[in-house]
Amino acid sequence: MENLIANNGRLQKHNVATKLNYWDDPGDGSPPTPIFIGKGRITNERPHLKHNVVVSDITGDEQQYTLDSHGFQYCQHTSIEKDFLDDAAIEASYYPECASFLRSITGASHIHIFNHKVRRGPTHWHHLGLKNLANRGPVTKTHVDQSYIGAELRLRHEFPDKADDLVKKRYQIINVWRPIKTILKDPVAVADASSVPDVDLVGAVMVEDGYAGESWVVRHNPEHKWYFKHRLSPNEVLLIKCFDSEEKVARRALHSAFEDDAYRDMESRQSIEVRCLVLYDG
Repeated sequence: MENLIANNGRLQKHNVATKLNYWDDPGDGSPPTPIFIGKGRITNERPHLKHNVVVSDITGDEQQYTLDSHGFQYCQHTSIEKDFLDDAAIEASYYPECASFLRSITGASHIHIFNHKVRRGPTHWHHLGLKNLANRGPVTKTHVDQSYIGAELRLRHEFPDKADDLVKKRYQIINVWRPIKTILKDPVAVADASSVPDVDLVGAVMVEDGYAGESWVVRHNPEHKWYFKHRLSPNEVLLIKCFDSEEKVARRALHSAFEDDAYRDMESRQSIEVRCLVLYDG
């Protein structure tokens, strides 16, 4: 086992000193370079710089981290789906599982799943050229999938006839992130929302199959506090809050895959994330 019990009986943490890629702000007020996804490839020419961080292992302390307190939450959840090889099967069986589970965690009245991503590619898959989406791998740049503006854009895109009423109530966007095999190489780090002020976040355009949304890119700040759970298994999920219209709780969690030198030569990570609009009656 990778997590060993120390002499004092406490779990030995696998904290990782690594580098995370933050947006390279040119300082002239110009917006981040747009990202384009479609026709089998992603074009991402947005400049980033590496910064030293320590990602702390929360194993054994999972209950201390919740969606409303930190912007992320680790949960036990077993799926009947194991291989995640067929998109139609994922939508038919896994989507309902995720929706039911997320309702049980959040108490939401309705869960609307708008897409999913399966990742099995190498660490530096963006550079594979034409049709690189066929080898989709980890995203090794700090980001949040939707900005505050981008969350409303997604809500209005998914519910064009109901959005004027829905924006008056609480809504969230939460990703259900699951390992397909136990994660060793390229795990995901999430940042405590309270350690990330809004001033560190910059809206950035992302166009996917014709849909123009807005995500957050991130200016580096050494005060950001990063966490992960070592050896996350397929019977566990990481819930990542990308947006919450409620302003009195954690509203968003930065996240990024990162390289752990201990597992650099292992096979590529396999994971699936399901993107969910979480709606409430009040």
